[in-house]
Amino acid sequence: MKTFAELGFPGRLIAVEGLDGAGKSTQIHLLKRWLEAQDLKVFFSEWNSSELVKSATSKGKKQQLLTPTTFCLIHATDFADRYERQLVPLLRAGYLVLCDRYIFTAFARDVVRGCPPRWVRDLYSFAALPDLTFFFKADLEVSLSRILDGRPTLKYFEAGMDLNLSPDPYESFRIFQGRLLEQYLAMSTEFRFIVVDANQPIEAQQHCVRSLVAGKLDLSAFARGQRRTGS
Repeated sequence: MKTFAELGFPGRLIAVEGLDGAGKSTQIHLLKRWLEAQDLKVFFSEWNSSELVKSATSKGKKQQLLTPTTFCLIHATDFADRYERQLVPLLRAGYLVLCDRYIFTAFARDVVRGCPPRWVRDLYSFAALPDLTFFFKADLEVSLSRILDGRPTLKYFEAGMDLNLSPDPYESFRIFQGRLLEQYLAMSTEFRFIVVDANQPIEAQQHCVRSLVAGKLDLSAFARGQRRTGS
């Protein structure tokens, strides 16, 4: 698999990954604001947000109808729709595309739910790799406390309750997210994740992210009005 840069796209894709509660969404939104403040061409996309399938996914989750296979397939459909309608066209137009989760979310979650690893990867084989992937690594207790700071209870699938790991949602969360962490760590070298210590304060993490993005990408090439050819 090649990155968008290696495929000659003028745009660049930056993805963030991490456990629920690791703070990845906060970090990518802060990065988006910082890039927009420089008047750069930026587009944001998040996991499970395609208008084509979002209502079906929401209904399936609420009624707890999704098996591991249907969970995997419906998310793959969501991703494929966004990839073809949004991500690829904007990358061809020279945008910085920011993704709150990418194919690695499926590689981790669907495998932990019991789907065959090769089958899951083959489903997403049409997708190029991000040019930068940040993995926000937080302790499980830190992730759990951050989630509960924002709302009183854990979500059913977030806690892995569909896997019957434990009748206690908090213990189920720890087991499920722990297994996800193992998958992410196994992928980190293969896909050259940039690992960020997500136990740090938000400001320290964001400083690290901005420094790495500015150091690895020529941001001036993404200024509005700037024409950029593939390289």
